[in-house]
Amino acid sequence: MDIRRKPPNPKIKVENLEYSIPHEDSAARNILEEIVWYKDKEITNFKNLYPLEEFVKNVYKLSPTKDFISSLRKSVNKPAIIAEIKKASPSKGVIRAEFNPEEIALIYEQSGASCLSVLTDQHFFQGGFEILSKVREVTNLPLICKDFIISPYQIYKARFSGADAILLIAAILEDSDLIYLQKIANKLNMDVLVEIHNYEELQRVLNLNCFNLIGINNRDLKTFKTNLNVTKTIMKNLSNKKVKVRNDEIFISESGIKCYEDLKLLASIGIKGVLIGETLMKEENIGQSFRKLLNSA
Repeated sequence: MDIRRKPPNPKIKVENLEYSIPHEDSAARNILEEIVWYKDKEITNFKNLYPLEEFVKNVYKLSPTKDFISSLRKSVNKPAIIAEIKKASPSKGVIRAEFNPEEIALIYEQSGASCLSVLTDQHFFQGGFEILSKVREVTNLPLICKDFIISPYQIYKARFSGADAILLIAAILEDSDLIYLQKIANKLNMDVLVEIHNYEELQRVLNLNCFNLIGINNRDLKTFKTNLNVTKTIMKNLSNKKVKVRNDEIFISESGIKCYEDLKLLASIGIKGVLIGETLMKEENIGQSFRKLLNSA
């Protein structure tokens, strides 16, 4: 794992003074590292407002989760569509200025989405857990919390905000972290989509033998550029049996999916679901764009 989880020169606080020791490599090497480092501050702020102990104490009050994986399996559309609610991104800036998450969720549900993905990162994507809560109020579709999860706190916060599933990113988590965070999610009856970006990360995840929902992200999280060949190459390795699978894994292709031809291609190589956000969010008429994507406009 080449992403550094924490800065090499963490701040030291002595009474009212806060300082850090100079380090020649103290700046984040890429946007992913910058995001992960910021998450530690964000989680600390959240905990000051609402301690983890309060979440744990009130778990029994939660309504049952919706079955994210089952919804993908039962989808009429092949591959199933996880439609994303995203206002902005670090690479594109604001994608949708007139942003009404409840309205978007209803359009997605009426258009044939199997599940919804909601960005909850505020600092870099202008998302939020309050958006997740609003979406939960208007739709019966299973929801996945799309964030850069590094702590059990975020999983509890996602669950209490209405999420049925979470995203774990292999590029920012050690194997032990992936296993631990999955156990937390399972304890809360949440599904887990584990995201990989290359062959090496796929091998890591498969060797853990505990994930059956695997997302192949076509976006390089260091540069944020997309390339559908990432999915094609990884699925080719699977078909050539270069990696060992259990046969119950569901593979999802994420990012860079723009048209009906892309969907057909992905379905033909074994992809069971796709996560689509920017392609739909940037269009004025989301419903029409969704139907066009399904070749039913």
